[in-house]
Amino acid sequence: MVLLYFLVSRPRGILCVTSVGRRLWDRSLSSGVLHTVAVYLLYTSLTFKDVFDHQPDDVYWCTADIGWITGHSYITYGPLANGVTSVLFEAIPVHPHVGRFWEVIEKYRVTKFYTAPTAIRLLMKYDLSSLRILGTVGEPINLEAWHWYHEVVGQKRCPVVDTFWQTDDVSFLWRGEELEGEAEGYLGFRRPWPGIMRTVYGNQERFENTYFKKFPGFYVTGDGCRRDKDGYYWIAGRIDDMINVSGHLLSTAEVESSLTEHGAVAEAAVVSRPHAVKGECLYCFVTLKDCREFNRTLVEELKRQGRRQVRSPHQTSSRTLLDFLKHDLVKIMRRVLRQIARNEKDLGDLSTMADPKVVEVLFSQRCQTAA
Repeated sequence: MVLLYFLVSRPRGILCVTSVGRRLWDRSLSSGVLHTVAVYLLYTSLTFKDVFDHQPDDVYWCTADIGWITGHSYITYGPLANGVTSVLFEAIPVHPHVGRFWEVIEKYRVTKFYTAPTAIRLLMKYDLSSLRILGTVGEPINLEAWHWYHEVVGQKRCPVVDTFWQTDDVSFLWRGEELEGEAEGYLGFRRPWPGIMRTVYGNQERFENTYFKKFPGFYVTGDGCRRDKDGYYWIAGRIDDMINVSGHLLSTAEVESSLTEHGAVAEAAVVSRPHAVKGECLYCFVTLKDCREFNRTLVEELKRQGRRQVRSPHQTSSRTLLDFLKHDLVKIMRRVLRQIARNEKDLGDLSTMADPKVVEVLFSQRCQTAA
């Protein structure tokens, strides 16, 4: 994960380029997210103080990579603007053992702990009595992990702050219409707030097309959301072609592009399936070119190909895709592929498919790692 930080065009802005953006940047496409200095500092300072209930004696620890926007905002700007004693951590949570996080909390008497659900799922018992507030960030947290975080780590006395950075002036959109009451749809915003990006550096057109074109008059986040009968909002995760793995967004389009660069692959489709620790992981379908055999050696080659593209150790599962995406039914096909990857047998109406029998073949050939 990389973040480039420098002032742009007479100190007016901060240019942030994270891992996905850096790959696009490398291809000579403008992709840096531009924040303006004053409002970004104000927003991170105020949100940190309010969300984490900052007190003078606090010891705060955010486990995010400092090159991620969470680390930039809530390791650097927010805490330092409030004069907070902070813990900086340069390692991985499972080295030299899986209890490293809790060991650090015990040693430094951390009172405010901010981490990702993936880390929460790494269970270990240490003295965590110093904790007063717990936070989660970067990906939706499942109910089982939330209860464990609250009951085991927080010992049923620490409130859990499950954060989503765009929580101001929320609206729901479906087919371009704002939804009232209990509803599900796209998460969008009617009005700006201090922490919103100002543009994509050097490419205002891309900024407008990506975030405002789908539903004119709204900033669209790319996340799905549900509002329950009590008025609470539940973030459902990505609706677009991004997959959230361990709190990091991976582009399915980029992985597909990488797979099709392999000499044996004619077509590729990448979907997500649940993972007990990472939240989501990649499941890849490929159509092989004529005369190419699907075997263990090829599977390993394709895994390496996909990992080089995402520059990440996230495990990729691969399986053959027959003549499946050659029809003009890409959206329907992706729904079916996602259900196959998740081993969901109730696929609904398949009458529009050219050959529904191919589904049975794909189920019979499911990758064993996804069973």
